[in-house]
Amino acid sequence: MNSKVYSTLYRNSQVGKKMLAVLIDPDKCSETHLNKFLPLLKVHTPDFIFIGGSQLKISFSPLIDLFKTELHIPVVLFPGDVSQFSPNADALLFLSLISGRNAEYLISQHVNAAIPIRKSGLEVISTGYMLVDGGSKSAVEYISNTQPIPHDKNDIALATALAGELLGLKAIYLEAGSGAQQPVSAQMIQHVKAHLSIPLIVGGGIKTNDQLQAAYQAGADLVVVGNVLETEPERIESFVSLLIQHK
Repeated sequence: MNSKVYSTLYRNSQVGKKMLAVLIDPDKCSETHLNKFLPLLKVHTPDFIFIGGSQLKISFSPLIDLFKTELHIPVVLFPGDVSQFSPNADALLFLSLISGRNAEYLISQHVNAAIPIRKSGLEVISTGYMLVDGGSKSAVEYISNTQPIPHDKNDIALATALAGELLGLKAIYLEAGSGAQQPVSAQMIQHVKAHLSIPLIVGGGIKTNDQLQAAYQAGADLVVVGNVLETEPERIESFVSLLIQHK
């Protein structure tokens, strides 16, 4: 398997070059929205497109192909379950929900997907997925039947992230949940990043430039934005402008 996407992620994290991903949920991605959003993304282009997160059990391949053709940047699967796998993507975040204790999302989904993923030759990035309380019950919390890490429990977050790294995971993803009332705190990001040697991804609840800046300054290597762009796609311009300042 190749490692082009992870090589970029790891290399940039080592030199402090910040990155931005836009999360596309196919369940919320209408043709009308795409017609407005795609032209904006062509001018204000992030580093990655993440696709996934919905509960739809449909093929993501047409949407993946569209973004790969129109934007010419890596398209990375961010799957909610095994049904959302597609070999058309450039890479897959192989997510293990290490903040929870539900074996279905720690290993069972992975067993079901392992053989087709290996046969596809798709780049796989093993990622420790950590759900953090974002102020409201998220879809991930409900579907996975797990409790998020409390917003102010930085040591629990650190211990969980370090366990993931020691298990050999290639990245850690701190997630407050789609549409969270509050993003992962700068204090938690800083506390976790200070002790990690693998890339740190942060997402959920980031709606403003100030929140994006706070995540970058606290140590996030890659920040994922999505929910706010579903209703205010024009915000991508200011997000990418801020990103450029950190390049």
